[in-house]
Amino acid sequence: MAPRGWTCRDDCKYECMWVTVGLYLQEGHKVPQFHGKWPFSRFLFFQEPASAVASFLNGLASLVMLCRYRTSVPASSPMYPTCVAFAWVSLNAWFWSTVFHTRDTDLTEKMDYFCASTVILHSIYLCCVRTVGLQHPAVASAFRALLLLMLTAHISYLSLIHFDYGYNLAANVAIGLVNVVWWLAWCLRNQQRLPHVRKCMVVVLLLQGLSLLELLDFPPLFWVLDAHAIWHISTIPVHVLFFSFLEDDSLYLLKESEAKFKLD
Repeated sequence: MAPRGWTCRDDCKYECMWVTVGLYLQEGHKVPQFHGKWPFSRFLFFQEPASAVASFLNGLASLVMLCRYRTSVPASSPMYPTCVAFAWVSLNAWFWSTVFHTRDTDLTEKMDYFCASTVILHSIYLCCVRTVGLQHPAVASAFRALLLLMLTAHISYLSLIHFDYGYNLAANVAIGLVNVVWWLAWCLRNQQRLPHVRKCMVVVLLLQGLSLLELLDFPPLFWVLDAHAIWHISTIPVHVLFFSFLEDDSLYLLKESEAKFKLD
């Protein structure tokens, strides 16, 4: 009997996949991939249980830290709107990542990929606001419009013209490098003056190091735990640390703006 949400055709593909894996192993061959993916042992209706649970926990961590941020940081803090918006964008991305790893369909795959790109672009926007936009709001507004245009063009090309996995990967790597270099340069310039900035530096370096896990492409351990799932699990504390930095930085900026107001 097929799990809830699975059609008979889907269940047949799943069962045939394991028959094929058994034949490969019986003949001494390596574990095959199917449409570029390793075979996973489903649990209930979860197609990739470990990645689905890890994505959910990432989202839960983001939600907890968002609640903590909104509790401890007054809305008058200069970075408050941008940080809260970033948290909601992250939550949305982890929601679709959970859905995608629960059930891989054309729609859930696209939503997972598109939302992941949105998080990276919003992180770049967050960095822009922190480093330039507070002093020059017009620059931040123009840059936001540019990023929205880029995201629209990216999604339109993949949705309407050709869903190119290679292009999507290259585009995300490119904007990811911009994100890393910009944040890291700002951290290095301000770490002595602002000790809490070191949290951000650790986050940037950890994300770069942990991304190497994606290169360790091996068959799932116990047919559940692959490199992608391990990467998702390892990013949970990183999100907590980054939101902790945003909280510290927002409180610092609030104190700084209040001090300037008193001087005026």
